[in-house]
Amino acid sequence: MSAAFHAGDDLATARLSHLTYWYPAGPEPALKDVNLAIGDGITLVAGPSGGGKSTLLRVMNGLVPHFHGGRIAGSADVDGVNIIDTPTRHLARTVGFVFQDPELQAVYDTVEREVAFGLENTGVATAEMPARVDDALCEAGAQHLAGRRMRTLSGGERQRVALASVLAMKPGLVVLDEPTSQLDPDGASLLLSAATRVAESGRAVVISEHRLEALKQVADRVVLVEGGTTRSFAPGVWRPSSDPLTVGRSSTAGAVAWSLTNVTAGFAGRGILNAVDLAGRSGEVVALSGPNGGGKTTLLRTIAGSLAPLAGKVERRPGRIAYLPQNPSALLHRPTVRSEVELTLDRAGEAESPQVILGSLGLIAVAERYPRDLASGERQRAALAAVLAGRPDLVLLDEPTRGMDFAARAALIKLVAGLRDAGSAVVLATHDVALQEALADRVVQVCEGRVSELVAART
Repeated sequence: MSAAFHAGDDLATARLSHLTYWYPAGPEPALKDVNLAIGDGITLVAGPSGGGKSTLLRVMNGLVPHFHGGRIAGSADVDGVNIIDTPTRHLARTVGFVFQDPELQAVYDTVEREVAFGLENTGVATAEMPARVDDALCEAGAQHLAGRRMRTLSGGERQRVALASVLAMKPGLVVLDEPTSQLDPDGASLLLSAATRVAESGRAVVISEHRLEALKQVADRVVLVEGGTTRSFAPGVWRPSSDPLTVGRSSTAGAVAWSLTNVTAGFAGRGILNAVDLAGRSGEVVALSGPNGGGKTTLLRTIAGSLAPLAGKVERRPGRIAYLPQNPSALLHRPTVRSEVELTLDRAGEAESPQVILGSLGLIAVAERYPRDLASGERQRAALAAVLAGRPDLVLLDEPTRGMDFAARAALIKLVAGLRDAGSAVVLATHDVALQEALADRVVQVCEGRVSELVAART
């Protein structure tokens, strides 16, 4: 496999030449004079949140500029087709795109219909569809999800279905935006294997990620995107930040803040959690680990009170609950990031300035921006600021480091540690081992609806 990065290379599947792009309200360009050509093999796109990675990827399927608007200069083409002049519906035949938010990508209610959606829209013969769908599910490591309804899937399971939907189309260029952000280690390995097989078949694969170590082993080239500019490296030359994420502790755990006693929970009578006995204390961080679909999100929602148990008893001490769902966009509806934080503080009756949490999460520069226009990592931090402002008594975070770069993860760890030391009870559902090691007093495995303790509480 090889990846080409010279603008004149005739073998390039996608080529950007002197490309500069401004979002409609952006005073500065999101991409600046980008010259990049991508051939077959795997290209890993890395860089800080808000640096331009997602914008670069969205040029490749025409969402920039056709959907987002704004101004664009220079040229861009994929498979010989001018991206700037070609509608996105035509580009979809050549470019398969898996977005950062699989929750927003689904159209149909069942897995097979969802994977077949693109085939239906491009006129693939009906008799050919079942085999294409089965092959794509297998290639994405999602064959066990056949027959499931989309609303019953975890975020990681939805990501695999989204990948299968793309692979069913057999595009010449496959673009994956943060594809492993919600996947357990097995799921991430399956996705990496699928991407490798696609590349080995002679197609180009572009992957934007913050979880880099495994991808570096199979990438043909790394493109670093910072401040809207790009630089290319050989995988063995470029080194991401690998400093340990650590934080001190200034308090000990207090009284029981929440508990589940013999709880069964699920949807429409279908138990996902079975006979769970679990409790957490104020000033304690409990991390939930385990495979996608094992029940972590269901457990968080049950603790929060947004999902009533089918059986058993749930108890919580009085106080404010801060809950971050897997899809942070579901929380963000105000005109600016600052107003999201102000709303939380006003409702909680707290006098804290919005600047406190905006500063701690590195959001001052985007405080007056519309939250849904932000890059994924910035949007994740905006949602965290909106729920964690002030002093919540119970903090429930579902994959909180999704889409975050190293600096943002370090800021989150410091913030959560501060809440813990102030007496908040914290529960994290995460595949981020570094986050667990930095914060968790206890790690609880959630698998096939049952929970088991993995690490004893710190003393």
